[in-house]
Amino acid sequence: MAAVAAPAVPPPVRLRVGRAAGLLALVLGATLLLSPILGNVAIPPGLVVRILLDHLSGGWLVSSPCAGFAVSPRLCAAYGEIVWESRFPEVLLALGAGAALGCSGASLQGIFRNPLADPFLLGISSGATVGAALVFDFRIDLSQANLALPLFAFVGALATGGVILLAARSRFGSVETLLLTGVALSSFLSSLLSLLLLVNPTGSLQVDFWLLGNIGDGTWSVDGIVLGVLLITGTLLSLFGRELNLLQLGNDVAQSLGVDARRVRVLVLLLTCLTTAVAVAFTGIIGFVGLVSPHIIRRTFGTDYRIVVPGSAVVGGAFLLGARDLSVWVLPSSVLPIGIFTAFAGAPFFAYLLYRRRSRSPMGAV
Repeated sequence: MAAVAAPAVPPPVRLRVGRAAGLLALVLGATLLLSPILGNVAIPPGLVVRILLDHLSGGWLVSSPCAGFAVSPRLCAAYGEIVWESRFPEVLLALGAGAALGCSGASLQGIFRNPLADPFLLGISSGATVGAALVFDFRIDLSQANLALPLFAFVGALATGGVILLAARSRFGSVETLLLTGVALSSFLSSLLSLLLLVNPTGSLQVDFWLLGNIGDGTWSVDGIVLGVLLITGTLLSLFGRELNLLQLGNDVAQSLGVDARRVRVLVLLLTCLTTAVAVAFTGIIGFVGLVSPHIIRRTFGTDYRIVVPGSAVVGGAFLLGARDLSVWVLPSSVLPIGIFTAFAGAPFFAYLLYRRRSRSPMGAV
């Protein structure tokens, strides 16, 4: 008797996923156009959109952005400078950093088979922060900082990720062990960071503000680095979707299906450290984006990592962009660290996930 072919995915499911993905992309595109409206300088919303369409289309869609608005040519030029050179690069940095943290969190959850894994909780972000803080201590000038920051941050993230990988592969590599290892590493790295700040007290205020998450330094050159690295590493991480799916079945099953579990974990961890490092280097520590995003995608699209990894990048970008908009809307006259708002949303979500897991484990009742 001929072998029966595996049933294809039902069309209604594919249609539902396609509609949801299209809606998500539409919302993200609309947010990109509307986010630059928010800022400490009041600019008519319609004028902001026209300025963006003018620059994005090279003048094809909008030839004179200030037409119909009672503003002088000089004021129009000033508005254009604010929107295109200040606000929009900041929006793109939030989008790129959030996408980097989102796909990094999904990848870490895949290789560790742990829904609580996250660059922030596991200490990888702290390692990248210590590496980047060395740039401030060495007083590297701004022309070289854009290259030195990601490099030093990558080395710090890679060192921390290596320790986490060793802990995960040990016979004590449980969920609790990984979390406690991350907490211990974060505490150690925080002490090391305090020591570095004592070496250079003049940079203490700048680093302290940077540690809470800041996207106010977004420039076109920074955006080019973040989005360029994300395009490469995010694509490579998405290509590991099949291997991550098989790793969820266990090392033995994955090995029998032709997947070298050790090699996949090392490669994915390297890519994750680089992706996290380039985000942390220019934005500081922003927590919980990599934790929340994969869970939203899994609840919406399922557990296939070929969808979870790129989908988490989209949700992570939208999440951080929403946090940026909220920080500007709450206090337009001041610059609030964006990490405060991601923590407000992420900390309760993390507590919910942790206690839900404990209630299902034999040690749930104490």
